[in-house]
Order: sequence, then C-alpha cells, then structure tokens
Amino acid sequence: MNHYDLSGEHAVVTGGAQGLGFAMARRFIQSGASVTLWDMHAELLAEARASLGERTRTVTVDITDYSAVEAAHAASEAEMGPVSILVNSAGIAGPAAPLDAYDVAMFRTIIDINLIGTFHVNRVVVPGMKARNYGRIVNIASIAGKEGNPNASAYSASKAGVIGLTKSLGKELAGFDIAVNCITPATAQTRILEQLSEEFIEYMRGKIPRGRFLKVEEAASMVAWLVSRENSFTTGAVFDLSGGRATY
Repeated sequence: MNHYDLSGEHAVVTGGAQGLGFAMARRFIQSGASVTLWDMHAELLAEARASLGERTRTVTVDITDYSAVEAAHAASEAEMGPVSILVNSAGIAGPAAPLDAYDVAMFRTIIDINLIGTFHVNRVVVPGMKARNYGRIVNIASIAGKEGNPNASAYSASKAGVIGLTKSLGKELAGFDIAVNCITPATAQTRILEQLSEEFIEYMRGKIPRGRFLKVEEAASMVAWLVSRENSFTTGAVFDLSGGRATY
C-alpha cells in the first residue's frame, strides 16, 4: 500500500458510516489524519467509530438540511480543529424505473441528497479553507453521471450535477491551495446494491469490462492521493474508476 502523509489533517467524510466513505476514512486514519464521520445513521456511526479508533469522531446529520450541516461543521471544528479535507460520499441510488413512471417525490429526494446535499456541505466547508488557503475536496460522482444509466434518470442526473459542481468549484478556487476533484466509480460492492433488483445489478456488472464491481479499497487508494498535499496542481478534474466502462 502506498503511503500518503496526512498527519495533522482533519477530514470530514459524509456518508462515512459505511461503504466507500468508511473505506476512505479508514485509509485516512492509516495515513495519520483525524476523521469526523457525518451520516444520518447513528447506530452505524457508533459501529464505525468503534472500528476506526480514537482519532475518529461522528456527527449524525441530514445533509439536505443546510442549518444542520452548519451545526455539524461547527461541532466538528470545535472538537477536532479546522477541516482541511472533505469527501462527499453521502448518497442514495433510489429505485430503478423508467422516467415516465418514476415517482416524482423520489426523484426529488435523490436530487436533494446527492446534489443539493453535496452543495450544502461544500458551501459550509469552503469558506474556512479559503481563509486558511488550504484544502482538499473530493466529491463522489458516478460513471452514471457521465454516461447515464437506463431506469436511473434521477441518480444519473444527480451525479452529472456533482461533476458540473466540481468543475465549477475547482475553477473558482484555483487561485488558492485548494484542490477540488471528483471520482466517477462504476458500481461498487457496497450496501447500495441492496436498493437495486438482481436484474439491474447484473446489467451493471455486465457493463464493466473488468467483469466485476469496484472494491472500496481501490477507491480509497485513489482518493488518498487526491486529498494529499502531493496533489497540488490537479483541480476541477474527474477521475475514472469505471473498470474500463468509461468512453471519455
């Protein structure tokens, strides 16, 4: 395992109680950082904190509530110091259905969590990074945001929005020592698969030339570099983790 020195850094990882976020938090701690996990699920947060150890704190927060995100940020910095690393991993897949039959309320919920929630968290954390002239941000998008998945219009649209947000913010902050990038993973072997039908899961696997789903540790390896001080030039970029699926 390559080592990136994250000693002295404080990372906030949304959706950090499980899946990709948890794997990234674990990698950050192995690299010397302190980590605060933000998630809606208090029981899973307690389990994650027990697993990750003493340099971990947790905050139960709904990222669709801007005031709650502000409060979570204030509490996190009061306990662990300024946030220098941010990973936006919180998200939902939603059910699979054609657009003309998609539940209107569920479509909005997916956009609210995946895109508006990512905006909320960036909106709260960025001012402090600008004031200190340092930060590393990684937003978790998806290959669906680049190519679109049939019967997943809400998810695909939300992740395309995350890509656009990342590119815009990266340009806005290019004059600071702040890197803002996103990754576009193919389907990963996480609990998010529990929200999908077996037929849809097999369709997704069949789209990946590697013939398997992404391992969370593979995503954590890429993100460990993206949040390190060594990543001092690249910003506003999209990093492929699609197993060969991406066409651009």
